[in-house]
Amino acid sequence: MDHATLDLPGEGLFVGRVWRPGQGPSVVTVRDGRLADITSREAPTVSTLLEREDLAAFAAAAPGEDLGSLEEISAASLYAAESRDPDALRLLAPCDLQAVKACGVTFARSMIERVIEERAGGDPTRAEEIRLRVGAVVGERLRDLVPGSEQAAEVKRLLQAEGLWSQYLEVGIGPDAEVFTKCPPMAAVGWGAEVGLHPVSRWNNPEPEVVLACDAQGRVRGASLGNDVNLRDVEGRSALLLGKAKDNNASAAIGPFVRLLDDRWGLDEVRRLELRLTVESEGGYRMEGRSSMAEISRDPLDLAAQAFGRHHQYPDGFMLYLGTLFAPIEDRDAPGQGFTHHLGDRVTIAAPGLGSLVNTVRLATEAPPWTFGTGALMRGLAARGLL
Repeated sequence: MDHATLDLPGEGLFVGRVWRPGQGPSVVTVRDGRLADITSREAPTVSTLLEREDLAAFAAAAPGEDLGSLEEISAASLYAAESRDPDALRLLAPCDLQAVKACGVTFARSMIERVIEERAGGDPTRAEEIRLRVGAVVGERLRDLVPGSEQAAEVKRLLQAEGLWSQYLEVGIGPDAEVFTKCPPMAAVGWGAEVGLHPVSRWNNPEPEVVLACDAQGRVRGASLGNDVNLRDVEGRSALLLGKAKDNNASAAIGPFVRLLDDRWGLDEVRRLELRLTVESEGGYRMEGRSSMAEISRDPLDLAAQAFGRHHQYPDGFMLYLGTLFAPIEDRDAPGQGFTHHLGDRVTIAAPGLGSLVNTVRLATEAPPWTFGTGALMRGLAARGLL
């Protein structure tokens, strides 16, 4: 595999976090290809920064300490991952106190794959047979359906009559979206870090997604890239195992930065994003995939409204994975077994306007343990005189 580099577009306002040796997490922004530390009493955390009414202007003009070029920071991040030095300079996930939420079954094609997982009971060898049967009945009926509409209700009745109704179809075309907790605040990993698979899993895959950065009022302030690491066999055995399938050590990756919405780049650009996925191994294996936001079944603002409202608030804001179109079905190891990760796979998720997110696959039990939480962050900021 080639040496990974931090790919970022030249335009746009980007904010994020780095770990600074001897100091801890710091808020940064990108200026002319270099990182500037803008941590201050006005913006001690990204969560606080995203609450500002003058967000774009503040991020562009706030005094900052130069930390180096993007190339230098990316090299340092890869070194930190290899050395396991907990105090090494490195990129962190561009969120801190925010809740990390995720939406599932938001694309018709991936919705069918969730049905297949359920019917296969977590057994990848049964997937192709079930895929052919479901496809013969469903065909293209789901592609243009508006969730919760009368047409969607009619399709539900048809599938129930065929004995193919599923809880995944309920959240895919019904009125209520699936919104779950991906990981606790402070648990997501960033660019260059290792991502973790629970060791019980034998059928798993990356999920390339757009991640919205929302403030405490539910407003979308920016967007990033995410890998919603997925254990297909665990969730396929039972949807009640969703927590075990989704929330493990290092199972949520976000980055490299949050691109702030402004007059030049807004939600319409988010709605048109084309995500590209590449999985590469040391042995020469390569898989490519895509996820087009133009094919999402629910609008990003609808998903944000289903996560936040009078029914549920997030005082420190929230990050929201929007789901993926990507569901790999090509065989990797043996006929009929589909795709699953090998340890050491390098996953790259990229999109014009957001750059690229690069991570290496390990077991959750072998990735660095999560030890720096909210309490540690508060104590560190207090010691630095930032609270």
